[in-house]
Amino acid sequence: MTEQETIHVADVSEGIGGDATAEPGTPVELPVVDVLTGRSFITGKSGSGKSNTASVVIENLLDNGFPVMIVDTDGEYYGLKEEYEILHAGADEECDIVVSPEHAEKLATLALEQNVPIILDVSGYLEEETANELLLEVVKQLFAKEKRMKKPFLLVVEECHEYIPEGGGMDETGKMLIKVGKRGRKHGLGIVGISQRPADVKKDFITQCDWLCWHRLTWDNDTKVVGRILGSKYASAVEDLGDGEAFLMTDWDESIRRIQFHRKQTFDAGATPGLDDFERPELKSVSSDLVGELQSISDEKARHESELADLRQTLDERNQRIAQLERELADARDLSNMADQFAQALLGKAEAPYRSGAGPSAGSAENGDQSVLKSYDEAVAATREDGDSRDSDDDGSADGDANETDENANEDADPPIDDVDPVTRADVAESALRFDDAVELGTREAVIEELRDRIEALPELSRGMLRHYRREGVSDPVAAHIDAGGDGDSGHAYSRHRPIRRAGLIRHAGRGHYAYAVPDLIREAYADRLDEESVREIVRAVETAFVPPAERSYPPDAEPTEVDPARDPATDAEGDSATVDESPDAGLADVGGDAGDGSDDAGPTDADDRSGGSELSDAAQRLAERGRTGDQ
Repeated sequence: MTEQETIHVADVSEGIGGDATAEPGTPVELPVVDVLTGRSFITGKSGSGKSNTASVVIENLLDNGFPVMIVDTDGEYYGLKEEYEILHAGADEECDIVVSPEHAEKLATLALEQNVPIILDVSGYLEEETANELLLEVVKQLFAKEKRMKKPFLLVVEECHEYIPEGGGMDETGKMLIKVGKRGRKHGLGIVGISQRPADVKKDFITQCDWLCWHRLTWDNDTKVVGRILGSKYASAVEDLGDGEAFLMTDWDESIRRIQFHRKQTFDAGATPGLDDFERPELKSVSSDLVGELQSISDEKARHESELADLRQTLDERNQRIAQLERELADARDLSNMADQFAQALLGKAEAPYRSGAGPSAGSAENGDQSVLKSYDEAVAATREDGDSRDSDDDGSADGDANETDENANEDADPPIDDVDPVTRADVAESALRFDDAVELGTREAVIEELRDRIEALPELSRGMLRHYRREGVSDPVAAHIDAGGDGDSGHAYSRHRPIRRAGLIRHAGRGHYAYAVPDLIREAYADRLDEESVREIVRAVETAFVPPAERSYPPDAEPTEVDPARDPATDAEGDSATVDESPDAGLADVGGDAGDGSDDAGPTDADDRSGGSELSDAAQRLAERGRTGDQ
């Protein structure tokens, strides 16, 4: 960089506005510091010489080693590469490098720290938003770096009315250019705005300029601007200026001169095409190292875009898989609902004679039987299309042995119902999947609402059985059925037991027994992150759906008379005496137990519980001894 203080760009010409103290042809020189750090506006109609004026100023700065950045909106400054090693960056193939907003910081670094002159060609971008974003980011980087470096640097902006219009609608790019015009000088960042329509340029920018060049203008709106700024005599004289001639107004000497700018020395890529053949000169290329640094940014961006495309493809595949699993889950739920309907229809058919009250001869009983049989037949027809929907889980040799024992002990008993098999791994997995699908992890209201909905969807007798499991902790279906007001038939008990098990509210505890599972469901919903007091609070909130208010304040193992004041202990005593014999062994004999034989210490088998055999569980016997009436 030289120590040249002025640049010779024009000579004085004759006519209105000429410098009376200087003869025509006197050299006109511009101070370099004022040009580099100042604010300028060059205007004139198309063909009047405004772009030539900007090129002459730029050529003189480059000759003296001063770097500039040119925002080229029409792609007409690449001719400078005929004489100067200047980086041509943009979106066209003719550019040295294709750039995007990601290159902004590197471009500013090259311009300010490595003194590389740059043509920022925004004419090739198909999307105007991309070009605006690129310019915005570059100007931001220049402004930020200049606050630290304080280095004289000139930014030339063609067609500035597109960025800083007078009529409003200025975006962030225009606001940034106005900021440079107002505050850039103190940091060393100068700006030159070029436009063929001064009436369309924001006056806040024009009035901030230190030097202005007015080439030929003919439109009334434009000449009025000249009259307001220079005076009325210049408003008419500006229409008669020749090509390359202009009124130069400068603040440093407070003068207005009529001057003739020199002709640019490099290839005029912006000249109007004529009949002569167009011959593009040989242009200089920039260092491959500079292009390599910028190319690495482009390669990194391409790599990120490729990775992003791969991630999007993977996400689409997983979304499709999720949708497929959701459809399969919906189909599985439909099958489960059909199986439940079949079981309820089967139960209804089995209980039809009991509901009629008067036997098969009664007309009402016949109507009831017809209704039950109709629903039963519909359920059978619905499930037949999808195969046998009743549970057919194999429970190993233990259940087989138990069933064989039951058949030997009760040859005349009805065969066991198919839907009373113990819970399998598939049942547990289905319950967990339904719970995870319905409840968002860790949301207290969602957990309570989901469990309450499951409980409220249960038949009334099934809810009574759930209350039994809450009190007993671990029990069996027959005992729960009797406690809830049902009979001792295992087929009925297991049919009403199934909705509770399917809802996941109880879990298999081994040997035909089940455990109350609501607290465990809550712990699992929170991934075991809750303390026991919080678990108990949520359990109490859930249990309001099926536990009577009088029973909530008592521990689960409280006596019935404690939670039901209306129950008469004397009646219970009478019921006990009426239900069982005075001898405990006789009582067991009445309900099918092994009277007085202590050899069967293992208690009833699972098969006995499921098939309605001769022996009830210990819990069922305790409930029977509490005073069940004859019809129960």
